[in-house]
Amino acid sequence: MDPAVLAQVLQPLQHLSQNNHIPRLLVGLNVADDATIYQLNDEQAIINTLDFFTPVVDDPYEYGAIAAANAMSDVFAMGGEVLFALNVAGFPGAMDPAVISEVFRGGAEKVIEAGAIIAGGHTVQDDEPKYGLAVTGLVHPQKFFTKGGAQPGDVLALTKPLGTGAISTALKQDKAQPAHVTEMVAWMKTLNRNAAKVAHETGGIKAVTDVTGFGLLGHGAEMARAGGAQFQLEWRKIPLMTGALDYIQAHILPGGTFNNKLFYEKGVSFSANLTEAQQLVLWDAQTSGGLLMAIPADKVGRFEAACKKYNQPAWIIGRVAAGTGIVVKD
Repeated sequence: MDPAVLAQVLQPLQHLSQNNHIPRLLVGLNVADDATIYQLNDEQAIINTLDFFTPVVDDPYEYGAIAAANAMSDVFAMGGEVLFALNVAGFPGAMDPAVISEVFRGGAEKVIEAGAIIAGGHTVQDDEPKYGLAVTGLVHPQKFFTKGGAQPGDVLALTKPLGTGAISTALKQDKAQPAHVTEMVAWMKTLNRNAAKVAHETGGIKAVTDVTGFGLLGHGAEMARAGGAQFQLEWRKIPLMTGALDYIQAHILPGGTFNNKLFYEKGVSFSANLTEAQQLVLWDAQTSGGLLMAIPADKVGRFEAACKKYNQPAWIIGRVAAGTGIVVKD
C-alpha cells in the first residue's frame, strides 16, 4: 500500500491502541515496527506478523518460496525465530490446482528451512493470485530488535543488494535478462535468519529493520526517526543487483518506488553528483530484502567475524550521526 495512504488509514487504530495500553504488548501499533511482540513471561515473548502479495515471478514454486521468506523476514528483523506459520491465500477459481499446490509447496519448504512448519491456513477465491503467511515467532523479551535505538557513531550495514522492484517489473514487461532474474530470485529466497543470528552474536545491536516495500530510504527514514538520529549513506558502498540500475535508467520500475519517494523525500538529501536513476534505486520497492542494522563502532570486528561464521553477506553502507533524516553522499 502507498505509505501515505497506509499512514492515514492506521491513524484511528493507533489512537485506539494508545488509549487501551496493554503492559505485555511490548511492540504494537503505538510504535511503527516490523512485527508485534507480546510478552508471555520473563523468558519468552511471542512475535506475530502477516504478509502476502501477488506474484513477482512466473514460477509458482519460486513465488511461494519468496512469499514465505518475505513473510518470515519480519520475525528475523525483530531478532526472533519462527515457530510456525499459516497460509494466507487467494486464487482464481479456474486456476489449475497443480499450480496452487506448487505455490504451497514452495512456501512450506521455505518454512521448514527456517526450522518451523506450516500448521494451517485460509484460502479464498480471488480474481488475482495472492499468497503469503501469518507467522508466529519467539524471542526473549529483553533481546528483541526494533527500528529505534540507533546511536551517533554506529555503523550501518545491509545484508542484501537492492533491485528487486526494478528487475521484477522488467520481468512482468518481458524485458528482463534471464541471468538478472535468476540472481534476483536467489536473493529473494534467501532467509534473513542468519543475518539475525549475526546481529545477536555481535552483541550491542539494538536497531534493525528489513528492507521491503518502502525501499532502503523509506525504511531507513523510519529507523532514523525512531532513533532520533541522522543516517549518512555512501552511494558507492550500497550493493545493487546486476541490471537493476540499467532497468531504472530505462524507466522500468514499480509504481511503489515513486510512492516511496513522494512520501519520504522531505527528509532525504542527495549529493548533487548523483543521477536520477542512482537516487531512484534507493527508493526502489523491495520484496524480501535484507536487514538494515546499526552496529556500535566497537562491535564491527565482531560483526564481520560473525558474518564469516554464518556465511552471511553484508555491506557497510554508512554511519549514524547526530541530526535528523538521511543524507546520501556519492
